[in-house]
Amino acid sequence: MPGLILRNDIDEVRSRVNIADIVSDYVSLKGAGIGSMKGLCPFHDERSPSFHVRPQAGRYHCFGCGEDGDVFSFIQKMDHTTFQEAVERMAARINFTLHYEDGGQASDHGNRARLLAANEAAREFFVEHLTAADAEPGRRFLGERGFDPTAAARFGVGFAPKSFDALRTHLKGRGFSEEELVTAGLLSQGDRNVYDRFRGRLIWPIRDVTGATIGFGARKLLDDDNGPKYLNTPETPVYHKSQVLYGIDLARRDISKDKRVVIVEGYTDVMACHLAGVTTAVATCGTSFGVDHIKVLRPMLGDSRGSDVSAAGEVVFTFDPDEAGQRAASRAFAEEQRFAAQTFVAVAPDNLDPCDLRLNRGDDAVRRLVEGKRPMFEFMIKRTLAGHDLETVEGRVAALRASAPVVAGIRDVSMTSGYVRQLAGWLGVDPPDVQSAVDAARRQLAHAPKAVERLAPASEPGRQSITSLPELPPVDESASILRLPDDPATRLERDALMAILQHPAQAPRDLTVQAVFSQLNNPSLAVVRDALAASLDSLDAANFVDVVLEQTPAPFAQLVKELAVGPLPEREGSDMGLYCTGVLSSLVERDLLRQKAELLGRLHRTDAKTEPEARREIAQKLVEIESSRRRLRNE
Repeated sequence: MPGLILRNDIDEVRSRVNIADIVSDYVSLKGAGIGSMKGLCPFHDERSPSFHVRPQAGRYHCFGCGEDGDVFSFIQKMDHTTFQEAVERMAARINFTLHYEDGGQASDHGNRARLLAANEAAREFFVEHLTAADAEPGRRFLGERGFDPTAAARFGVGFAPKSFDALRTHLKGRGFSEEELVTAGLLSQGDRNVYDRFRGRLIWPIRDVTGATIGFGARKLLDDDNGPKYLNTPETPVYHKSQVLYGIDLARRDISKDKRVVIVEGYTDVMACHLAGVTTAVATCGTSFGVDHIKVLRPMLGDSRGSDVSAAGEVVFTFDPDEAGQRAASRAFAEEQRFAAQTFVAVAPDNLDPCDLRLNRGDDAVRRLVEGKRPMFEFMIKRTLAGHDLETVEGRVAALRASAPVVAGIRDVSMTSGYVRQLAGWLGVDPPDVQSAVDAARRQLAHAPKAVERLAPASEPGRQSITSLPELPPVDESASILRLPDDPATRLERDALMAILQHPAQAPRDLTVQAVFSQLNNPSLAVVRDALAASLDSLDAANFVDVVLEQTPAPFAQLVKELAVGPLPEREGSDMGLYCTGVLSSLVERDLLRQKAELLGRLHRTDAKTEPEARREIAQKLVEIESSRRRLRNE
């Protein structure tokens, strides 16, 4: 194993990689002032963007949950890697050769990069084998579902030969060890030997948002295959099924652009939707849709126009009309409140899934399926009513009691009123009777938090929720930019420190030094100023903010992190050098005026007859201060 990566190489990679490009693979970012971008935080559930990225400083910070760091910490947290693996991934991205303390090369055993490389080599093997003679069952399966070779190539579909060691032999010949292949989930461990996990099956590669192959889904084709209908990669260091969405690599850009995602149930459904023009379709892989999938999608859906839910995007679930599909709908409904976006349900006619719908009725039918979506609440109410005999009084009363809690969970008053009237019409009862039942259900929900989770607060107009939102991580009550006073003096001090932290090289160095040693009125900002003063020798370092943080007392570290990424109060496209010079000059001039006022006070208190020398010294200092002010103004 090699030693540690040389510090200079780490700094070089950090400075070369644009953190906004990396974050954009996971989060839909938009401009937030000069040199700043923002989006929905990928580390906690939120509806209004508080996650800021500052490319110039190479840092990100969430003003909601406090997550903060550079490009390496972002990759570590998002992809569950070590620091060294994160550096190696970014170095590979920019084709930079790393050097290690012992002169060794990058680790090639068992780490994330090796597992991804093994998966990619396996994908190439499966794709190549799809044209082999023994892959005829796979080609026939695809053809019967309307997928030609071009479609198979587009989605990387392949075939695993019916062999216990064909893949093993091939990948060992490519330099991978059995231990690596078992860790990647490509081989399984038997009583005596390892063997290929996927045999005689059609294979779909499963990729993450960056396009890296992290696992596979395999469809049974042969009669003598006693395994499950679908077999997926097991849990590995790079494949976590609760966080995986098939097709996310193909759909993510259109999801971000259209602010819509379509959730389907299988690999062929994703293929059918994309080929039909519904290019925002994704599917879960061997697990039901849950909160971890929402965390993947939420940053892509974004919230481009504030807290208006109608503008936050759409999540469209497609379900088979059978009982399994109905259960899936119920699970999705339980997660509905976690989206800022509106949620809908689309159910195809005649028990057809999107793949069969395209095969039988064409691409246009798939597009109409999605466009004909119904609101999730309407779908769930009607599903509840379907379980009762509405032809009898008893059945209608039971249906009202069963559906009232669903309506009670709708937080928007106007929408609740609308559904009360709608439900009254479906049941053939008076709206006041429905309203009474809904009010009773709401009281029951409010007083039974253990039986049914507490109602979520109506923090946004139009927001609908029947279960509680997850609690945000506790925010440290230490110094924060959000708690600074909003007066002109404090704003100037804040903006000056932000300029130094975010653009340390934009203003003349001597001016930066003067600003750092200027007196600040706000005590919290003064602590940050002191940390900057102790870090001036590292002003040109790529990790300048980290150096400042090392000099900052713990209660004020959060404030430094926020100042390092907060949006500057300047228009996009402005000259950053002029801005930084201007704001630092204003701070220095303010300090010179303070010094001048103090000297004038001393001058008035100094007796001209008894202290002539002291008066001359004060007068000389006043001349020097006035000269400094003229230099600042370029007079």
